[in-house]
Amino acid sequence: MNIETTGSSALILVSIMAVVTLATRWGGVYVMSFVPIGYRVKQFIGATSGSVLVALLAPMALEGDNGARLALLATAATMLLLKKPLPAIAAGILTAAIFRQF
Repeated sequence: MNIETTGSSALILVSIMAVVTLATRWGGVYVMSFVPIGYRVKQFIGATSGSVLVALLAPMALEGDNGARLALLATAATMLLLKKPLPAIAAGILTAAIFRQF
């Protein structure tokens, strides 16, 4: 399947992706309105962001270059020290950028 990305086709593609993104987000909120928020559900929601981060970084560790591996190491070290995901992600991006610059 080929889709032209010239003219208004790119705008149509972005619009479709925006609608799908909004539908999944709003659908998740709608479904969760029927779920009682107990202790286990709170734990699950809290662990989701870390799980997504690991799912994104694991393939990079296996198939990436040395810059990706060093960024993963910096991310893990920062996460262990600060226990906050945003500075850890920033440290990983900065490490990869500096390594690849040289």
